[in-house]
Amino acid sequence: MALISVDEALERLLQGAVALPAEGVELTKANGRVLASDLAATRTQPPFSASAMDGYAVRAADLAHPPAALTVIGEAPAGHGYSGKVLQGEAVRIFTGAPVPEGADAILIQENAQREGDTVTALETVSKGQFVRPAGLDFHAGEVLLRAGTRIGFRELALAAAMNHARLPVHRRPRVAILATGDELVPPGTDPGPDQIIASNHAGVAALVEDCGGTPIHLGIAPDRQEALNERIAAAREANADVLVTLGGASVGDHDLVQDALGGAGMALAFWRIAMRPGKPLMAGHIDEMRVLGLPGNPVSSLVCSLLFLRPLMDALLGRPPAPRIGETLPLAVGVGANDQREDYLRAALTHDAEGVEQVTPFPRQDSSMLATLAQADALVIRPPHAPPLAAGARVPILRLPRSRG
Repeated sequence: MALISVDEALERLLQGAVALPAEGVELTKANGRVLASDLAATRTQPPFSASAMDGYAVRAADLAHPPAALTVIGEAPAGHGYSGKVLQGEAVRIFTGAPVPEGADAILIQENAQREGDTVTALETVSKGQFVRPAGLDFHAGEVLLRAGTRIGFRELALAAAMNHARLPVHRRPRVAILATGDELVPPGTDPGPDQIIASNHAGVAALVEDCGGTPIHLGIAPDRQEALNERIAAAREANADVLVTLGGASVGDHDLVQDALGGAGMALAFWRIAMRPGKPLMAGHIDEMRVLGLPGNPVSSLVCSLLFLRPLMDALLGRPPAPRIGETLPLAVGVGANDQREDYLRAALTHDAEGVEQVTPFPRQDSSMLATLAQADALVIRPPHAPPLAAGARVPILRLPRSRG
């Protein structure tokens, strides 16, 4: 099978991928979920004209010529409005959030007032509407404030609560089964044999699945035996996985058995091997309703392909438009050589020149086994096939890598 382009591979991978069904979840459990439908406010906020400050509810006309003395006729703490009406020469002691009583049209803040008994003297003028939050200042009932496809975070949760929603309609989390393969792999925390290495790809892929809003299902490490692979593929199907991600074993070696095992389980192959570096032996298909993504075994290849292919697939299953693969361009801090027929993704650092202009520096070594450089990278420099050499200062497309909070 000939190599296909990254764009064609993405198109084939996402063909027919639709959002998973919706479910209702409690507001307090909706963090990180994706809205399945638009959300409209069920109430107006604030529902009444409210005081924005502690002070006195007054008629602005009464304070046109300070100092002006007013008679305090009552009090309005938050949650307990004053039911009477403010007439000429009167004021109501009021606190932040309380309804502005009828007749008042401004708030005299307490810093600009002196009170003795039931008399308050205004030291400053106020304008009509000053320190008053009108009803509906934030939003009105029926107004759509959160759209389908929105990833719910702390701000959206607070807004949904203010809109008076106790439950939110969200897409079901994609269930992603992750299977590492190879006799050479042992789990982290164990002592590898003389010819073995520590498995790492599964941890990074699982974290990306969670970051995208999915649920990882760990299938462990399958040795290079057909029956072991068959058992793990069956386990993914029994777990009702929406996606099966395999790690390694999809190349052309005698011990690369994954594609045969998937074919034996009924996989319809969408593509195998793409014109990119790192990540040429990428494979995709489906077994009935379960989508399959076969990632390369080299750690950097596996994680870069997860970013470029698994993340858009997750977005599609959650009803979100995929993020653009090429979002911006930056100038090179150093020159780069010509590229061959494969699209290159170079790990790079972002820095600033003497004038403060952001620039990008590809690392000198790009071996696909080097996880340390991927962890240090801020971005991937994208080099299209057959790209000519470029000198420092030339602008190149980049993909910024998601960073952990620090």
